[in-house]
Amino acid sequence: MTPPRPDGLPSWFDPLLGRVASVRTEDFTPLRPPATGGRASAVLVLLGEDRPGEPDLLVLQRAATMRNHAGQPAFPGGAADPGDPDPAATALREASEEVGLEKSSATVLTRLPELWIPVSSFVVTPVLAWWHAPHPVHPCQPAEVARVERLPVAELVDPDNRLRVRHPSGWVGPAFRVRDMLVWGFTAGVISVLLDLAGWSRPWAPGRLEELPEAAAPVPAARGGGPDEVVP
Repeated sequence: MTPPRPDGLPSWFDPLLGRVASVRTEDFTPLRPPATGGRASAVLVLLGEDRPGEPDLLVLQRAATMRNHAGQPAFPGGAADPGDPDPAATALREASEEVGLEKSSATVLTRLPELWIPVSSFVVTPVLAWWHAPHPVHPCQPAEVARVERLPVAELVDPDNRLRVRHPSGWVGPAFRVRDMLVWGFTAGVISVLLDLAGWSRPWAPGRLEELPEAAAPVPAARGGGPDEVVP
């Protein structure tokens, strides 16, 4: 069933909102979440617009000093707390703690399928939301978050900014080089699928492949899946 359309939702959201209603885990990854077990977590996929008709996506960049995922762009998010009633609450709480997002400024639209990250046993629920009242955001935890950016969709779909990367483990996946960030792994995989679902993608050359240096990829990838980007 198609989620109800909130009042004031920009028209560019309509194709995406209509198609995510029938999206499956297999559309993102061949890996199925385990029937039992796995640590529940959620990430916030927050789309807004700085100017009408020009959507953008909120991401953060992990601090370079972190033990895992140093310097790596990611969605706001993390592991569920016992007091979180659902994945949307987890995603909004984490975004508030990490980048100072005012929870009331975002309208949750729907959940995407659960995605399993075997290397850490996280079961991740991406939460799709509309940033109906954008406001300044910033790193609230400098030891964990170095930077916050709103990445314009126009730049994400630019063929010059798209590539594939190969992890030292042999895993190959989509990536984006935009705003001096290399977005890859779990985050890039979700973004790539959403761009296709929304009808925003433009033809690009998938033959462009770059090797990830060891320093940029400290966490090994599971066979057939993406590296773990969700931290407690």
